[in-house]
Amino acid sequence: MATTDADLIIRNGTLHDGTGAPGRRADVAVKGDRIVEVADRIDGSAHREIDASGRLVTPGFVDVHTHLDAQLAWDPLPTSSCWHGITSAVLGNCGVTFAPVQPGQKEFLAEMMESVEDIPRDAILEGLPWDWTTYGDYLGWLDRTPKGINVGGLVGHCALRVAAMGDRCMVEGSGTAEDIAKMAEMAEEAMRSGALGISTSRTLGHKVPDGRPVPGTWAGADELLAFGEVLRSVGYGLFEGAMRLGERDDAELTKTREELAVMGEISRRSGRPLSYGLVQSDRRPDLYSKVIEFNVEENAKGAHLRPQTTARGIGMIYHLFNRTPWDRSGAWRELRPLNREERLAALRDPDRRARLVADAETAKMLMGDDQLFVLPEGPARYDCKPEDSLAAHAARRGLSPAETFIELCLERNGDVNVNYPILNHQLSAVEEMLDMDLITLGLADAGAHVGQIMDTSQPTFLLTYWVRERQRWTLEQAIRRLTSDTADLFGFKGRGRVQAGNYADLNVIDFEGLTLPQPVYVNDLPNGAGRYVQGSTGYDYTIVNGEVFMDHGEHVGALAGRVVRSTD
Repeated sequence: MATTDADLIIRNGTLHDGTGAPGRRADVAVKGDRIVEVADRIDGSAHREIDASGRLVTPGFVDVHTHLDAQLAWDPLPTSSCWHGITSAVLGNCGVTFAPVQPGQKEFLAEMMESVEDIPRDAILEGLPWDWTTYGDYLGWLDRTPKGINVGGLVGHCALRVAAMGDRCMVEGSGTAEDIAKMAEMAEEAMRSGALGISTSRTLGHKVPDGRPVPGTWAGADELLAFGEVLRSVGYGLFEGAMRLGERDDAELTKTREELAVMGEISRRSGRPLSYGLVQSDRRPDLYSKVIEFNVEENAKGAHLRPQTTARGIGMIYHLFNRTPWDRSGAWRELRPLNREERLAALRDPDRRARLVADAETAKMLMGDDQLFVLPEGPARYDCKPEDSLAAHAARRGLSPAETFIELCLERNGDVNVNYPILNHQLSAVEEMLDMDLITLGLADAGAHVGQIMDTSQPTFLLTYWVRERQRWTLEQAIRRLTSDTADLFGFKGRGRVQAGNYADLNVIDFEGLTLPQPVYVNDLPNGAGRYVQGSTGYDYTIVNGEVFMDHGEHVGALAGRVVRSTD
């Protein structure tokens, strides 16, 4: 029994403290922004008490792969992260950031972010003040910006290269020695100002609007190793990348092995961790396992490489009120300017419906009908069972896939989500990867691809599907992955564990009541642009820096989030 005087006491909950230890009955006391006591029972008074009987008490979740860099300017919560227990997030992944920036370069950076991460250019240009030059100045703007969660940032290779090289940033190969020195100098300024690390993009899938790969894609090892030297010099931070894995490679994966070797050398020279995205794809089913083999080899040589993957397939969402699978055809393309009621009316009109069905038959499809999965009514599921495919629905109804989609839309008033997995196609591969301590949880891409995907909700999917339904991992294992594992890797000091002295970032969760509703398409971005959002039920309270932020899914006024710096 302990006694304390606190601002907040959470009583009677089952504590999963983020370390991986089994859950236990405990009270948690908070004073100011810190946890001051964790004990079986805490006596004394508090300004507020929360009875967590029958509830889990956990650290706030740390999402290490987001692109909320722009969204925070107009959405301080930020949605949808706030609805899934996330209290800290990493910005600046994949090499694309808004700083450093020289005069006349902001349009290029905004257009690159739109091209790579599907965040509207105009929203970026109009929503951000652009009153910074250095990365340190950018962090200063983040300091001044009200926010509900904590954020830390990586400085992006693309922005460094644009700032150092100007119009020459798109040249293939490394910059000159002078260029690299300028990039390293700016990277060091960013790190000493508090950046969590340095990020890059090497994948050929990330392009600027004219179709060329983003700046730095073709940079040589000397340019990348220069960033490793910066990390060695400051003695903290990490390197993060969207790396070139399996792209334009031979059957022996010679280039992929070389890419892992460069990553290993960056980590060894810097003495710092390196995190990169790793996913399974049916296009090359064994690639992920080969990459893991190469990763293990590099770590055996002294590197600290940590791949990150998702808890489910990364999938594009098709929806009547956004994009449909047949939008390349004329009749479906004609729906794009119509509002909700006009689109539904078009489906009811026999002539237009006949045109839609006919055009779908000849449309150039990116995928087969058996690769499109209708999310069942009720809570969203992402296990992509064959019986949920659009082809299976069509077979049961004796209709074409387009006719089936139209009928489903009319039956559900248009609220039909069709999921098209593009990465991590096989949940068995996800399961295999997440069984490894080597792999960390990431790639949810909050704030990015907003009109295409909605993966921000993966903490809720991990808990509802993998833990509660499948019982594949224990609660303590899952909570550790969502908290201390990610916090430690990316340098969120004093967060990710419920222990005295740490910051009071906490969740109180009704585990049995935890649900994941369907994603919804809304037009709430600046200039009325659209995006998918996804809520939840079961998060009774989310607390950030000692203040109640979310109460049963509703924001209650506190915006206590802070900038997390590597120099803290």
